[in-house]
Amino acid sequence: MQLVRNLTRLHGLPHGCALTIGNFDGLHRGHQAMIERLCQRATELTVPAVLMTFDPMPLELFCPDQAPAQLSSLREKIEDARTFGVDIFVRVPFNRAFAALDAQTFMQDLLVAKLNVRYVIVGEDFHFSRHQEGDVTSLREFADRQGFEVVAMPAVAVAGGRVSSTRIRQALAGGDVALARRLLGRDYRISGRVIRGQQLGRTLGFPTVNLRMCRRVAPQYGVYAVRVLLADGSEQQGAASLGVRPTVSGNDCLLEVFLLDFERDLYGQRISVFFVDFIRPEIRFDSLTAMTRQMHEDVAAVRATLDS
Repeated sequence: MQLVRNLTRLHGLPHGCALTIGNFDGLHRGHQAMIERLCQRATELTVPAVLMTFDPMPLELFCPDQAPAQLSSLREKIEDARTFGVDIFVRVPFNRAFAALDAQTFMQDLLVAKLNVRYVIVGEDFHFSRHQEGDVTSLREFADRQGFEVVAMPAVAVAGGRVSSTRIRQALAGGDVALARRLLGRDYRISGRVIRGQQLGRTLGFPTVNLRMCRRVAPQYGVYAVRVLLADGSEQQGAASLGVRPTVSGNDCLLEVFLLDFERDLYGQRISVFFVDFIRPEIRFDSLTAMTRQMHEDVAAVRATLDS
């Protein structure tokens, strides 16, 4: 898969392309259905399947305090897009200059001049350009004049409701990992490089690998049964604690994972932590002794969950 990180490096594709545009936060089952149709049409037209997304997401630029927790990092989106068969991943740096583009400029300069689109598939509620003045209707009218095809993808329904990034965030915030899995089509994950922590867990008999959360996280703070994909491709089971560690007066949010029956040093390595089940919410203990006692119970609960 080709990765284009900046529009200045994007030049017209001689034979055109099939394109989808959106935030694609989480690349959930609704997104996957759209990508499947995109790739099918790209094959029929003998052109590359192109996914275009925005980074940061628009709300993060204009209303950072109101921006929701992201379900996936840019790197995770790229990894998933490759898995789902996308040929070219285009990351649009979303800034105020780009946000100020009017709908006509967006369609003419980006879709036609740079991408030479022959097919575009977007969600039914797709909006774009300055003040979100562009929508599916205006895109279709433009496409009719330019001679390319536009398809509006209907929402995908799962578990009695529409699949959306918002619904997945709500499920994770409520500890409903199983519903999040159904909506995503796979386990929710958090990826990152292992950092050196306070090493308190090691003194308590529970050495952990730690990931610092550089963005707001969607899941409820608490303890989880997890699977961990290591840099060498192997997979381990673990008990993970996500939160601010109130018992030891922590401030920053950390994901701390105790890998079951595993002792290798993983500092500096990139790992992916897949959330399998929610065990309990984060709580503050009166002492380290009480916390250690609970950690033994948590690990036992995680083993039972992962062995079932």
